[in-house]
Amino acid sequence: MPQLGLFIPCYVDQLYPQVAMATLQVLEHYGCDVEFPAAQTCCGQPMANTGCVDDARPLAQKFVSIFQKYEYVVCPSGSCTAMVRQHYEELLHDDPAYLSVRPRTFELCEFLTDVLKIKTIEGRFPHRVGLHNSCHGLRELRLGSSSEMMVDRFNKAGQLLGGLAGIELVPLKRVDECCGFGGTFAVAEEAVSCMMGLDRIHDHEQAGAEVLTAGDMSCLMHLSGLIHRQKSQLRVMHIAEIFAEGLGSPVSTS
Repeated sequence: MPQLGLFIPCYVDQLYPQVAMATLQVLEHYGCDVEFPAAQTCCGQPMANTGCVDDARPLAQKFVSIFQKYEYVVCPSGSCTAMVRQHYEELLHDDPAYLSVRPRTFELCEFLTDVLKIKTIEGRFPHRVGLHNSCHGLRELRLGSSSEMMVDRFNKAGQLLGGLAGIELVPLKRVDECCGFGGTFAVAEEAVSCMMGLDRIHDHEQAGAEVLTAGDMSCLMHLSGLIHRQKSQLRVMHIAEIFAEGLGSPVSTS
């Protein structure tokens, strides 16, 4: 039974706790011994992204001190996982504790496919679903193949979703375009951010999606606000919520 620490992004903890609970449900379904260390805080990504390195470093040190005891660290966010795996090196350099934690920190879909070796999620989710490939997960964690690269196509989230009975993953015209959120970019460049988000929503709508999903609640938070303002009928769900709902809806064998 894998023993792991559940790393929950601060915005999920404060605004979308149902995503954290869905993540826990999925991990426990697959036999993981999950612990949520209550002392965890923000990973420091907002500070690092705006150049406040000295403010981000203590948070990186705190993360490492809290999570170094676990066999694995799992997070339902590509951007926060990428912060630990790709950018803590700039803050902590060759700190031995960090170098130990780094390769044991995984995004949820990555952990399911690469560590637990799960090919698909069982259960039912009879809806037309559009999958938004978040930039950090795609570009930094390589959770899927980028459209501009001449490589065999793969997508870890799509692979897991594809096993659900009744689901239809709709084809998007721009499968890996940014939603425009970018953290503080959405504040500093509001007009550009909103136009990029509206483009992503339109792509899902033209494909006939009922549900828009992603592995990053930050992207979905941005898109959800635009969807609400546009009075669109698209439903927004984090991928962990789809997994949890699917696992709670077993396929009939009759």
